[in-house]
Amino acid sequence: AILYTDYFLSKVIDMLKPNSDTFETAMIYMSDHGESLGEKGLYLHGLPYFMAPETQKHIAAIMWFGESFKLDRDSLNKRAVKKFSHDNLFHTILGLLEITTSVYNKNMDILNYDK
Repeated sequence: AILYTDYFLSKVIDMLKPNSDTFETAMIYMSDHGESLGEKGLYLHGLPYFMAPETQKHIAAIMWFGESFKLDRDSLNKRAVKKFSHDNLFHTILGLLEITTSVYNKNMDILNYDK
């Protein structure tokens, strides 16, 4: 499944790249869960958060942006090692699309550098 996901994401990026000169293109992928592969006798996923091992709590995520996005890529690379959650995804997409709403929290936006 991981190999196919990598393949699929590479195809999405390949599709977006030719349109990056005309449009602001981006791809955000965040897995919905981690996976236990036998650590401590646990397999699969879905344990309640309080008892789930770290392998189920840490998930894969990747962001790709076309050149038209004026992002501070050095700052993004430094922030890539930080821990984020699905809670951040909502606010990041609102910020990326410049949607103004009272529920947007810039402190939860992964792409907000004004923290």
